[in-house]
Amino acid sequence: MHDHPLIVFMAAIILVYGIVSKRAEKTIFTAPMIFVLIGLLAGFFGFELLYQGPKAQLVKPIAEFTLILVLFIDGTTVDRSKLFAEKSIPIRLLFIGLPLTMILGFMAAIPLFPQVGILPILLMALILAPTDAALGQAVVTSDKVPLNIRQSINVESGLNDGFALPPILICMAILSEKSNASYDFSYWSTFIIKQFLFGPIIGGFVGWLAGIMIEKASKADWISHTYQMLASIAIAVLSYFLAETFGGNGFIAAFVAGVMLGTQTEIIREKIREFGEAEAQIFIMFIFLLFGLLLVPMSYSNWDWKVLLYAILSLTLIRMAPVALSLYGSGLDIKSIAFIGWFGPRGIASVLYLLMAVIQLGSEGYETIIAVISLTVLLSIFLHGITAVPFSKLFEKNKSLYSK
Repeated sequence: MHDHPLIVFMAAIILVYGIVSKRAEKTIFTAPMIFVLIGLLAGFFGFELLYQGPKAQLVKPIAEFTLILVLFIDGTTVDRSKLFAEKSIPIRLLFIGLPLTMILGFMAAIPLFPQVGILPILLMALILAPTDAALGQAVVTSDKVPLNIRQSINVESGLNDGFALPPILICMAILSEKSNASYDFSYWSTFIIKQFLFGPIIGGFVGWLAGIMIEKASKADWISHTYQMLASIAIAVLSYFLAETFGGNGFIAAFVAGVMLGTQTEIIREKIREFGEAEAQIFIMFIFLLFGLLLVPMSYSNWDWKVLLYAILSLTLIRMAPVALSLYGSGLDIKSIAFIGWFGPRGIASVLYLLMAVIQLGSEGYETIIAVISLTVLLSIFLHGITAVPFSKLFEKNKSLYSK
């Protein structure tokens, strides 16, 4: 443990913050804000990890494990029976708003960054498309905000990182292929097919079988409460490992395993999800610490007015215009649509996908997109965190109008 002082440092932060966490919830300071600030300050003390960068020994396994857990838990929030049957607000946001956000983000970046290639720009737009409701936690927990709006923001946030993953992986695979001329087209096409065929099949099978086994064991009173909750980690890791072993993509497998979780009992499903969320929270805060410690320091020298302009556009027009179009005719008023549009924070998914891109592709030649994503996430962490409580109160005076 002495070889990894950052872990000890993280443990101390979690303990101290945990003691005052309930008090902190009543302020404008969110946990991501605090951990990012601590990461920024810690950089001044010269951790060795800071000089090793995102390819440091600790970063890759932490980032991968966090992403596996996050994707699996996100998958468990999917109600398969309602996903395609209902024309609800989350469905509009996911199947209309999300693709439009990706397209608009791509188109807006082309004139601003002509020196950056088309594929890196596309990768940047894809990475910045998923949202993270946790950055404005007060929005999804406040009873001042109408229930349907809270649920819509939460469900959209829980699912869009999983839905954005396949095009991100395709883009990264093409960029990796271009950087390695020894791979011919047949190898590349076979690799892509295996990644996107075996991953969902294996992940879906593992999730379905494990869910059935846990449900039968629970009904027979064979499994303890503790191990019922621990199943979330086991299913996520197994689906990832098996998919990777047979040439599939483990991250897609983890998400599909959550979607296809075989249990039909909501209480059991909820227990698996709740523990997974609690376990993932530790690693998510660690990632925010690393974001402040690594990604911001390595990218801030490339921040200029174009990077700042795109970051602001990403949080406003690029997000809010697609949301408005997707929710047209939904019955929501302008204030509600604007509220949902604004609370599309960029957080943990964007950071994790950026870390994976840097680890796989390196940083050379990608300095601009790293700078854009880092600044966008940094602004989002603070702007959405600070505005969550006051903006939620805007519904208070007209609460009766949104009671449905």
